[in-house]
Amino acid sequence: MAKIGTMKVDSKSGTVYAFDLYPVGTSFKELGAVYIITKRTPKSDGGGSHTYLYVGETGDLSTRFDDHHKQECFDEHGASCIGIHLDASEDSRLEKESDLHDAHDWPCND
Repeated sequence: MAKIGTMKVDSKSGTVYAFDLYPVGTSFKELGAVYIITKRTPKSDGGGSHTYLYVGETGDLSTRFDDHHKQECFDEHGASCIGIHLDASEDSRLEKESDLHDAHDWPCND
């Protein structure tokens, strides 16, 4: 599936991270990334607003969403979008995930 846009997400440290946005169900290559799951509500101007649901990190996007342990929560909240911030370093991904987690309410991270 094609990329539907980009989004900048602020963090507790003040760093702003850019995410490429894709519809839920998109297949990805074997890449490391920080990812966010959102409920995207289309706007009349062609953009969209997002309700944050989950932030995570993975060393392999190609398998991360196969039977995700929070899928039930994603479904309950109407998840429709995956944001991807590529990062090959596990240490860096973990820092970014924590930084983003601490800045927002993520109901499916509970």
